[in-house]
Amino acid sequence: MTSPLRYSGRRLAQTVALGLGAALLSACTALAPVDTGLKLVGQPESAVMATFGKPTDVYKLDDGTVRWFYSKQPLGQESYAADFDKNGNLTNFRQMLRTPELYKAQVNVWTKKDVLEHFGAPREPNQYFPLMKREVWSYRFRHEDQWYSLFNFYFDDAGVLRQTQITPDPLYDRSDRP
Repeated sequence: MTSPLRYSGRRLAQTVALGLGAALLSACTALAPVDTGLKLVGQPESAVMATFGKPTDVYKLDDGTVRWFYSKQPLGQESYAADFDKNGNLTNFRQMLRTPELYKAQVNVWTKKDVLEHFGAPREPNQYFPLMKREVWSYRFRHEDQWYSLFNFYFDDAGVLRQTQITPDPLYDRSDRP
């Protein structure tokens, strides 16, 4: 017969092991979200929701597919897109605030809607420059995966993208350097 103390110790060890396993799985999701998301390709929206939680933005695209965003803005440099087919199954999962993705923006072609659907909503306060008649949306990102930067989208009053610009991220600018 097993003593109650021995049983409690075994039970405690199992509980701790289960908790550590859940923490490790959660850490993997947080540390490698793209790898985790790509493993879910083919799974329904509910599986993505169970893994990553509620998305920050949801867009129904013109082709009938849906894109969810998991934005780490305004202070982070990531916005992860989960793309779902018309049946609600995951087809792709990727980090959108990367230099190659940002360079896809087409000046004089894209509108605010295109930027929203491609990068999610900006989390920085939008600015308006009346002399230029331009509204500016800014997204933090790591330019070339190296430099803390802002990617700025300049829209005219009709909502058409007229200019883009990369600037150093003021949060990481060390103006106190000698």
